Amino acid sequence: MTLRFAAFGALALIACRGQDNPAAAVQTPPAVPPLAAAAPPDAGSDDYVPAEFKSGMARFKDCGVYLDGRPVGILEFGELPIALKPTWVKKKVNQEKPPGCPSCLAWKWAEQRFYRFNDYLRAIGIDPRTVREIHVQGPKVGDTIVATGRDLMQPDADGFMFRFGGSVSGKPIPQVPLNFGNGVGPDKITAVMIYVKRQPPKISSDAYILDGVPIEGVPYFGEPVRGGVRVYLDDKLAAIIKRQDLDAKRATTGSDGELSWSLWSFLASQGVDTSKVVEGWVIRDDIRHERIPAAELATMSFRAAAKTGKGNQGGVELGPDRIVVNALALHTHPLKPEDLPQIRPEEQD
Repeated sequence: MTLRFAAFGALALIACRGQDNPAAAVQTPPAVPPLAAAAPPDAGSDDYVPAEFKSGMARFKDCGVYLDGRPVGILEFGELPIALKPTWVKKKVNQEKPPGCPSCLAWKWAEQRFYRFNDYLRAIGIDPRTVREIHVQGPKVGDTIVATGRDLMQPDADGFMFRFGGSVSGKPIPQVPLNFGNGVGPDKITAVMIYVKRQPPKISSDAYILDGVPIEGVPYFGEPVRGGVRVYLDDKLAAIIKRQDLDAKRATTGSDGELSWSLWSFLASQGVDTSKVVEGWVIRDDIRHERIPAAELATMSFRAAAKTGKGNQGGVELGPDRIVVNALALHTHPLKPEDLPQIRPEEQD
């Protein structure tokens, strides 16, 4: 039986410093094919969308990252690129004063996990110098941070970062240097749009404007990506498994009457090339858990599962052991323990 092991945690990290000079030019990641249209899911589906998430900014339930209108990732801790390393920022935290010690401090220094936007861009294969504009959308379209490639090359771009509300979980929160970009500083991030080849839209108080026409949703794409089990290939979004998109005609019926689908066949139907994959990592509750060699993944099937994990995340059950998967990261090179996200003891629940 193939040995699977959980992601390593509780190791200290030294602070990562971003580079003032941009890295050598790297290729723009390939576009993800648009998802096929499907009938609306019913309330029993793990992709069922409550009414409160069907209109307005509430549609941006998941914080998608879009390159020229194509989804390339989701801004969640467990789905960050492996190449992206944190920047540790000093902060004051409260501490209890020992009894009978009036001179003891009621606070101490600690470090908080942040990620630089420039580092994120490089981690997904985008040279910041090639960026026409990056739009970091806040609670409303009018709250969107706009930064040009020129802005990203300025020294204060090192302070253009994001963190997560729960350090290693929760919603992304921006940190914006004073007077950076267009000077906007929202209190949360709902989407990130990167424009390299396409003309960036204009921004009004409540809409994106392309060629004078107001745009709903994501410019050049439409409805925001939401729900499903994301599959990444070398840190780039390659496919999304959604229950309502699965074709029952391609399923196998088990002895218990449940349907299952071949993982490799499904990915092939989505245009994903798995020929060079050497291993996959199961992501569950924002943590990389099981490591599965490609030879084993190639024989595995999955079943659609009910919502599982923190925040009622959607999932599938993979293989005969019915491993719960919230996201799956495939890699064409084996990862070393030090490549995996390292979680400090104080960041754990």
